Amino acid sequence: MNKKVIQVEERPSILETIPLSIQHLFAMFSASVLVPNLLGINPAVVLFMNGLGTLFYFWVTKRKAPAFLGSSFAFIGPASIIIATQGLGYQYALGGFVVNGALLCIIAIIIKFVGTKWIDVILPPAAMGSVVMLIGLELAGNAAKQGGLILTETYTQLDPKMIIVFLITLGIAVFGNVLFRGFFSLIPILVAIVCGYIAAACFGMVDFTPVKEASWFALPNFQLAKFNLNAIMIIMPATLVVVSEHIGHQIVTGKIVGRDILKEPGLHRTLFGDGFSTMVSGFVGSVPTTTYGENIGVMAMTGVYSTFVIAGAGCLSLALAFLGKVAALITTIPDPVMGGVSFLLYGMIATSGVRLLVDQNVDYSRSRNLVMTSVVLVTGLSGAFIRMGDIKMTGMSLGACVAMLMGLIFFIIDKLHIANDYTNDSETEE
Repeated sequence: MNKKVIQVEERPSILETIPLSIQHLFAMFSASVLVPNLLGINPAVVLFMNGLGTLFYFWVTKRKAPAFLGSSFAFIGPASIIIATQGLGYQYALGGFVVNGALLCIIAIIIKFVGTKWIDVILPPAAMGSVVMLIGLELAGNAAKQGGLILTETYTQLDPKMIIVFLITLGIAVFGNVLFRGFFSLIPILVAIVCGYIAAACFGMVDFTPVKEASWFALPNFQLAKFNLNAIMIIMPATLVVVSEHIGHQIVTGKIVGRDILKEPGLHRTLFGDGFSTMVSGFVGSVPTTTYGENIGVMAMTGVYSTFVIAGAGCLSLALAFLGKVAALITTIPDPVMGGVSFLLYGMIATSGVRLLVDQNVDYSRSRNLVMTSVVLVTGLSGAFIRMGDIKMTGMSLGACVAMLMGLIFFIIDKLHIANDYTNDSETEE
């Protein structure tokens, strides 16, 4: 029995949209709030701009590119350096965010005129599929850490309670996705989180203190950006990371929904929406935004691609910026619960990469396909990194850059006709 699919332009009823939107909200919440917590700023302003940015993104993309814009992790390192620099501070990091967002908008305008055929050249299917796989695989370790399966500075020994809650949440998400029927088949993540939360509460793992201390109504703490050339230069290298991440997310989203998002509504629109959201976020005191892998995973798992549903999650994020107790309640969801659902969601993203390789009939008897996928995967998963100033490029971002470089080199080799037959490439093409 095939799962019901709610396509991009479809609008579910309000009774269906609310729980579906809450599901997306829960999926993005812990990661998106973690960024402002690490930078020492008020999460309310971030929730506000995440919601506003998502709604603006849908307007720019004509509601044809489903994505939730959450807090970007690419800027944590350079922003922390700016904050710690004497004479600067977070407001100067905001200036860097503004310039970065403006640069993304400029790149989007350039793409508008030059098109996206260059992506087919530098990211052939063998490279594209492996980059998509990396989006999920490099996050898998985070899910395992949240679930208590890996020892960390926070969890110095395995806790049976954490593992049990993790397994309960993961089990409900897995079997719910297979066995649930009707509307419940569309919200297995939400059901898994609720059941995992109840299990965690029974084990005494839920601390309601933040809810008691939070006020019912709170205003986001907006602050204005300040500009400094040194701070801007510290932030600038992150642009390459964001662009490669954005292209990868659009590719995997397009594969999931069965549409070429790079062509319609177009990479120029999606990148402009992301860049403008980042620019405005910097002006008012928030963090840069980016399309979120967690929400891509929700779409892959549930078959619900409706932009109205994700826009609903954006509206809920806006509301949470003012509802202190509700936002605090969501923060009490224990790590093993989010680790349980993330464990599956990240795997779904990686599987989308495998699906892309299969659908594109990538022939691994061809040497170039074999070596390209091999090198990209090992680069992304090995922990290798390149440091550009204060930016550390690793994982999917580094893997994507290596994939593009290899794709370009192979393209030049073909054009110059200097290559020997890659295991009968010419015969295969004929």
